[in-house]
Amino acid sequence: MALDKSDQRRLILDTVLLGVTGAVLVWLFNAAVHWSTELLLSGIAGYRPPGLPTEGDTSAETVGPYGLWLIPLVTALGGLIVGFITNWLSPEAQGHGTDAVARSFHREGGSMRLRVAPVKLLASALTIGSGGSAGREGPIAQAMAAVGAWYADLTGRNEDYRRLYLLLGAAAGISAIFRSPIGAALFAVEVLYADMEFEAGALVYATLAAIVAYALSGLVTGFGPLFLVNEQDLILGSPLDYAWYAVLGVSAGLVAAVLPLVFYRVRDGFQRLRAHPVLKPAIGGLLTGLVALALPQILGGGYGWIQSAIDGQLTLGLVLALAAAKIGSMSFSIASGGSGGVFAPSLFVGAMLGGACAAVADLTAAPFVVVGMAAVFAGAAHVPFAAMMMVVEMTGGYTLLVPSALGVLVSYLVQRHIASSIRCRSIYEAQVGSRGESPAHHTEHLKIALRILREQRLTRLEKLGNLDLLSLLRSGVAVDIGEGRKLLVGILRADSPFVGSTIAQSGRGLAGDDTNIIAVLRQEHMLGPQPDLVLEAGDRLVLVCGVAGTEVLGRHLDSW
Repeated sequence: MALDKSDQRRLILDTVLLGVTGAVLVWLFNAAVHWSTELLLSGIAGYRPPGLPTEGDTSAETVGPYGLWLIPLVTALGGLIVGFITNWLSPEAQGHGTDAVARSFHREGGSMRLRVAPVKLLASALTIGSGGSAGREGPIAQAMAAVGAWYADLTGRNEDYRRLYLLLGAAAGISAIFRSPIGAALFAVEVLYADMEFEAGALVYATLAAIVAYALSGLVTGFGPLFLVNEQDLILGSPLDYAWYAVLGVSAGLVAAVLPLVFYRVRDGFQRLRAHPVLKPAIGGLLTGLVALALPQILGGGYGWIQSAIDGQLTLGLVLALAAAKIGSMSFSIASGGSGGVFAPSLFVGAMLGGACAAVADLTAAPFVVVGMAAVFAGAAHVPFAAMMMVVEMTGGYTLLVPSALGVLVSYLVQRHIASSIRCRSIYEAQVGSRGESPAHHTEHLKIALRILREQRLTRLEKLGNLDLLSLLRSGVAVDIGEGRKLLVGILRADSPFVGSTIAQSGRGLAGDDTNIIAVLRQEHMLGPQPDLVLEAGDRLVLVCGVAGTEVLGRHLDSW
């Protein structure tokens, strides 16, 4: 977006306001999670998992007089309440939340109903508070994204600003809740794409929103990292130890490929299940509770147990069992229609995997737990840079940047190689491959093509307003530009005989001798119509042809 000084000042003020709102909303959400836990998991089941001292919790586990037997009842009850709330008030609040943000950005013009924010936070607080195996990243990201989109509409901003404010809100919320301003900003702009792409234009403002939210939240919760790590444990040993970080990266990549596969197969199973939608989260909650009878460590976000893994207090057999059980319980709790994030469960799985690697290598657990957290989430979510920074900020393990980079890189490459042959590429299925595949940027490409057309001085085109013209083209309507010619856009079909031929060979054959291809949009690139350019299936063509040719083009092109 091109901004003048007045727009720039206004955007900065809006960014600061969203940062402040993020800090306030996080405080309310954390209070709701605490209240829900006290009422349900602790109050009814009598079970209290260990928490983080940095959040004012005790590190001790408490089991009530009835043991663990009431936990399945509470997890099912929480799921039932969540099912009623979401199906009645806002079905969009189901699931892990961050996917909804990506989907809104790419395919819904950044639109999101404001009611999603309170419903999502309440439903997620109840899911986590009743013992559901879920985290807080997805709920706060979706809630703050809804606030950002609503604020853009309230202030009369256009679609580009609405998408931007969506990301700013998500960055602010994640930053405040995880005390990770840089990582949160990177996450907001990186999570949109499955490939190595960023929404770079939003990064500066996302960082500002994240810093404001972190600063205000820190006044209440403190500015230290979320997890406590002994500095002596972070001192790197022999250079040969890096081989173990590479081994951890390979293991994390394998786990990261399995995690989304299990999650979405469970989701598909619940969608096929012949039960009322209200009951499905309760069934998922019951299954989570049954797993917890054997391994109560999988309940909730599991931050206290991650801290135990950092401190080296868990055995090899236990951490391996917990890594596998957490994948299943996370899927039961969220993929059934419950509400909560997948970030914390993914960190939990990575922490346990890192602890297992350290135990096998007979090395200090803390650095491997930290690297494991980053590596698994980086692979599963396709956010290597954000995962690395978030985990380092959450643990204060800045000296681990190099081994973290190694583990994350290996995990990401292994996961991408495996995921290329399976249906589930990432834990966030709303991601698109690149900017060129995102409908959010189709208008941007069209504007470039229209500028090219105007430079050719098509007088009829000059009389049309940009917005009207773009709207017509995106709807698939051919625009009359005078002299018996039409301007239109379309996607070249895979079954078109012109796929694999050059523009010189077939450009005019698309719709007659008066066809003129103005531009070819391929992924994120705008290609000039050079005679030797070979057309590929999926190319988005901007072209001019005769009136009769528009009917012929229907055989070769799909609408955008």
